Amino acid sequence: MALELKQQLRLSQQLVMTPQLQQAIKLLQLSRLELVGLVQQELEENPVLEEALEGDEEPTLASSAEAQSEAASQLPGETEPAPPEVAAAEPAASSDREPTDAEKLADVDWQSYAEDYPPTAPRETRDDSERPSFEATLTRRATLAEHLQWQLQLSGFPPDEELAAQFIIGNIDERGYLQSSLEEVARQAGVPESVVASALARVQEFDPTGVAARDLKECLTLQVRALGIDDPIVLRILAEALDPLIKRDFRGVARQLGISIEEVAVAARIVGRLEPRPGRAFGGEDPVYIVPDIYVHKIGDEFHVVLNDDGLPRLRINALYRAVLARGSVTPKDTKTYVHEKVRSAMWLIKSIHQRQRTIYRVMQSIIKHQREFFEKGINHLRPLNLRDVADDIEMHESTVSRVTTNKYANTPQGIFELKYFFNSSINRVNGDAVASESVKDRIERLIHSEDPRRPLSDQRIAEMLKVANIDIARRTVTKYREALNLLSSTKRREVG
Repeated sequence: MALELKQQLRLSQQLVMTPQLQQAIKLLQLSRLELVGLVQQELEENPVLEEALEGDEEPTLASSAEAQSEAASQLPGETEPAPPEVAAAEPAASSDREPTDAEKLADVDWQSYAEDYPPTAPRETRDDSERPSFEATLTRRATLAEHLQWQLQLSGFPPDEELAAQFIIGNIDERGYLQSSLEEVARQAGVPESVVASALARVQEFDPTGVAARDLKECLTLQVRALGIDDPIVLRILAEALDPLIKRDFRGVARQLGISIEEVAVAARIVGRLEPRPGRAFGGEDPVYIVPDIYVHKIGDEFHVVLNDDGLPRLRINALYRAVLARGSVTPKDTKTYVHEKVRSAMWLIKSIHQRQRTIYRVMQSIIKHQREFFEKGINHLRPLNLRDVADDIEMHESTVSRVTTNKYANTPQGIFELKYFFNSSINRVNGDAVASESVKDRIERLIHSEDPRRPLSDQRIAEMLKVANIDIARRTVTKYREALNLLSSTKRREVG
């Protein structure tokens, strides 16, 4: 079979994401702190961008529009774009060719864009009392190992015991428990096992109480000893019947020790106040302070949305580079091309940031429209809501609403909430209406917190009580919500006495 070359024409449609669209999508899903970081990076990398200081008379968007117009008209090899009104009057002439990037940029009416931009709170009206303290934003919480090392340095250990204590501290996990045996620590430190035992006894006297224990029994015993608790029943339970006590088998404990259930209940309350994880206060990551992207204020009968632009630099085009483009033929072609590209990049960044703010503003307005009773009365009036409801309301795609609601927080009259909080599934009512799942979780939590601890509510009983309250919910759904709230089952919540 002979091989031959042929030319074929094929017409197809393909969705292509421009760099500008990719940038807009990226900015939309950034948190506020991430956005501030990105803007600071752009200020460092793009010489055309600069931050407009407070009191500057030159408006940010007006200067940007002027610079963009000069960039479009002064770029070598490109024709001067027609004004928007001329372009609108001559559609036939403009349809013969694809407009250049400079012409697309010049067609943006930045002045009207600025007027449509949603209002933000004046910077000088911010209440400093609502912000985290200066120390809270700078200090770092000490780890458990650092806290123990600090105490070791002040304790005056003999050299061999100090060496053993160093290895003991190095083998303590985040819960506060020693994960190695005395023999292993002695081998690591190169000291006798008796020295390790002596060092361990002294480390176990450090704060937090119960640290460096090898199991739960030793941890609780160390705390009882430090607190001076000499109740013989408590000591016997820790020594002989800790396992059935953990399972809340009070009858088994009473039978094993030959005492009454009432005596077990009293001892259980004492043991329950002890800390099974001494390192808990030092575990986890440092707290993250939430800075709301939106403030919702009620003025009269209406809710008003105010975007938080505090800390976000106000961008504009540097006047020096606008002058470079205005010199005409005096400026070398390569220089003008470079400046034009930087101006275009700066303009798209400014436009993307404003588009992000406008989208957040519109989404929040739609949420208020759908969840007005929540903002008025609280969580019990939270309605079922999905992304499609808001997307249809503001005439945007669901994916856009999803990006907007990620890592964005609103300060409302009911507290600070992530925007995703307002979107939740529905639980049917007996009469056919629906209630939000978050409202049902809140009801379950309040029922459990108000129950009689000697007769805790089972999941089936909670489901029956909710049905009486006109909420049709299955027992397994109650179990799922209870576990999501980190609440124990009824058998583990039961108290005796």
